Amino acid sequence: RPDLHEETPALFTKQWYQRRVRGVKSEFIETIQQRGAAVIKARGLSSAMSAAKAIGDHIHDWWFGTEEGQWTSMGVVSDGSYNIPEGVIYSFPVTIGSDRSWKIVQGLAQDDFATEKMKATYNELLEEATAAASL
Repeated sequence: RPDLHEETPALFTKQWYQRRVRGVKSEFIETIQQRGAAVIKARGLSSAMSAAKAIGDHIHDWWFGTEEGQWTSMGVVSDGSYNIPEGVIYSFPVTIGSDRSWKIVQGLAQDDFATEKMKATYNELLEEATAAASL
C-alpha cells in the first residue's frame, strides 16, 4: 500500500502534502484496484504476465530473503499484529531471513485511514470464508 509515513512532510508545504494524501486516498488506490482491467484494456491481453512477474518477485524474496532494513508484503498467519485476529492468513509487512523464515515487521506507523482499510480487508476475508464454508 502507499505509505505516506515514509515521506518527510517537512520538506514540502503543508498544502502540497495534504493534496498528496488526498490523491493517494482516492485516485491512486482506485487505479491500483483496477490495474488488471487497465492492462487488459491497454494491451488487449490478459494481465497474466503482470501477475506472473509479481509471483516471480515474491518467490525471489522468499528464496533469497529481504535485504537488511527492507521488508515485503506476504500473506502469512497472523499472530495478532496490527489488530488482525490471531490465526487469520493476512498480508503483512515481513522480513525474510536467509533461512527463508519470515517475521512480521512490528511498529510501522498506521494512521486511521490505513486502519480502516485493513479492517475492511479483514471483513472481506471473513465474508469470503463464510461464503466458501457454506458451499
